[in-house]
Amino acid sequence: MALRLIIGNKNYSSWSLRPWLAMKVAGIAFEETLIPLDAPDFKVRLVASGGNGKVPVLIDGDTCVWESLAILEYLAEKFPLAGLWPQDMAARAHARAIAAEMHAGFAALRRRLPMNVRRPVIARALDEATADVARIDSIWSACRARFGARGPFLYGAFGAADAMYAPVVSRFRTYAVEVSPPPPATICVRTWSCRHGANGLTPRAANPGCARTTRSIGPTCRESDLVQPRRASSSRNSGC
Repeated sequence: MALRLIIGNKNYSSWSLRPWLAMKVAGIAFEETLIPLDAPDFKVRLVASGGNGKVPVLIDGDTCVWESLAILEYLAEKFPLAGLWPQDMAARAHARAIAAEMHAGFAALRRRLPMNVRRPVIARALDEATADVARIDSIWSACRARFGARGPFLYGAFGAADAMYAPVVSRFRTYAVEVSPPPPATICVRTWSCRHGANGLTPRAANPGCARTTRSIGPTCRESDLVQPRRASSSRNSGC
């Protein structure tokens, strides 16, 4: 039986985007079930699937896994050849630590820079998110300096940590947030040369999997969102 990933709108639900992106780039086959965040029966449909009534949820036969990071851990165990965590023990421990930090923290950044991939690039004052941005910048720089010699991503090859931080890269691009040069090579940076347009993101990718995933995000958006970002209720996301 094929894996089934239940998600919300990828344009708004950064937590849905994380495991979806990891599975797409790693080439893990799955069936996608999209439940719009504003669907009247959103909660009913999710509760029926198991989990905590929020997106995302991964269904593998009788196994139900919720929470983005738990899903990534399950996938890493089920598909070890996908390399979602680094092989080196020190790098793997570091990657898990920063992934957990993203999962648990950065609330000010989430509030100040809401997820909307298709929003036109317009700078916004960071205000209370300034410390979060500085911390993420520091994390990325440390990853690249210590572990990134063998490839363009945080730990060289694409992995779960890149998937966890990919929505942040999108946020930084959307709100014209500058980070230390050279830019971190998480997904969308270096690997994607992107621009925001009427049809979403147009990638020029070094990784073909990244190109395919970027084109798939646009159809979950609405034209009105090009002008004003829509704030989805965090009660429908495993996180925000």
